[in-house]
Amino acid sequence: MSNKPRTVFIVSDGTGITAETFSHSILAQFETNFKQIRLPFVNTIDKAHQALSEINQNATKFGEKPIVFTTLVNPEINELINSSQAMVLDMFHTFVAPLEIELQLKSTHAMGRFHQNIETESYKNRIEAINFSLAHDDGQSHKNLEEADVILVGVSRSGKTPTCLYLAMQYGIKSANYPLIPDDFERGELPSELHKYFPKLFGLTIEAQRLSQIRNERRPGSKYAALENCRYEINEAQAMMDRHSIPWLSSTHKSIEEIATTILQIIKSDKSIY
Repeated sequence: MSNKPRTVFIVSDGTGITAETFSHSILAQFETNFKQIRLPFVNTIDKAHQALSEINQNATKFGEKPIVFTTLVNPEINELINSSQAMVLDMFHTFVAPLEIELQLKSTHAMGRFHQNIETESYKNRIEAINFSLAHDDGQSHKNLEEADVILVGVSRSGKTPTCLYLAMQYGIKSANYPLIPDDFERGELPSELHKYFPKLFGLTIEAQRLSQIRNERRPGSKYAALENCRYEINEAQAMMDRHSIPWLSSTHKSIEEIATTILQIIKSDKSIY
């Protein structure tokens, strides 16, 4: 098998995020390399011809069929892309058509429906949650903490901020986060602002070696990044969380998606991205 990466096109009449996410899940099952090219907003015949030309040129240049993931509503555009010299995986045809039969309903075939209506309640909730998470990042503010769905605690650089933003952007979860710092460990207590919110607390920890690497990228050669200091902070933070029966997990070998899913299960949120 050739070592050069196989070309993968993401072709959509919208942003292509849905097809891209799906393609990542599928292609991750194969231990080989892929070069991904996203072609978003292919929503006219002219743009479809341009996309078709690019796909076919790639097939000719490399002597093998590129793989194409599509989410295209317009039948004429879809037909054009399907005529390409490629292996085309049409997500709408694969999933929507069988669902129409099963549900005995015709789909709306609305272009970009998922991201189109910025006036929907779920969209507003996500924007509000993002603003909340940004305002309550890294212990900046304890105002309105009662509105938080979850408050993440853990040592600095253990993954709290990206997890909060992911929860806000994807699920509309209002997330705050507080770093546990040496002053907290000397007192042997959580920040006083958090004492009223124990049911909302969830902890993140991380392996010391990994934490040291991350911190060294930020402050190379500092005490903050020293391995022994990282071990100390992690041990103290985990002991503190255990004393207060705060559920926690290690972010070392988990993706943001896995961490967020675990948190959602624990807080039993019924919010969704729909």
